[in-house]
Amino acid sequence: MATADKPKRRTRRVDGELSRTKILDAATEIAAERGYEGTSIGAVSAKCGLPASSIYWHFKDKDDLIAAVIERSFENWLKVWQLPADGMARDHLLEVAVGTAKALLESPDFLRLGLMLALERRPEEPRARAMFVQVRRQAFDALSNSIRDMELGLDEAQVGQLATYAVAGADGLFIAKEIGGDAVDLISLFTLHGQALYDTAMRMVEENRAR
Repeated sequence: MATADKPKRRTRRVDGELSRTKILDAATEIAAERGYEGTSIGAVSAKCGLPASSIYWHFKDKDDLIAAVIERSFENWLKVWQLPADGMARDHLLEVAVGTAKALLESPDFLRLGLMLALERRPEEPRARAMFVQVRRQAFDALSNSIRDMELGLDEAQVGQLATYAVAGADGLFIAKEIGGDAVDLISLFTLHGQALYDTAMRMVEENRAR
């Protein structure tokens, strides 16, 4: 009896994971089109073909669902902020810049939704905004650690400044792409951004040597 129950439990678990993925896919598509306010459990239910009760089984409410969309999209985005362990500093930064551009082209939902939520001012902040702030901090920390690992001789203030500049630049270029559409070559712009990061880092190194 116990042996027969195991395949059933595995089947239910797999079905549950597939349902969760369908729900997240539908929510991602709707949120990308309509934003946070325009996304509803009813719309997600209609899109994914699952009843609202299934959505509520996986997610407490809409805010919980959008937070999960942001978190899932971020997992792909975070990888590119971690520089390889060997090679030249310039190559590292250019690789991260191009990788970020490609990640945003393939999975822009994290930044699109997150920036919309971050710029809004509400009496009660949604959990999705808190999730964006939290995972964005993880990206900042990963990039900061990678800059330290390059052993350029930068102090902590310079590492923080460079990482802040890198993330802020990524935000601006993403917004330029959102506004300009196909007229904006995101990969070329991020390559330029990577070069600017390298040049800035080298200027900091020279300033340190001149002290």
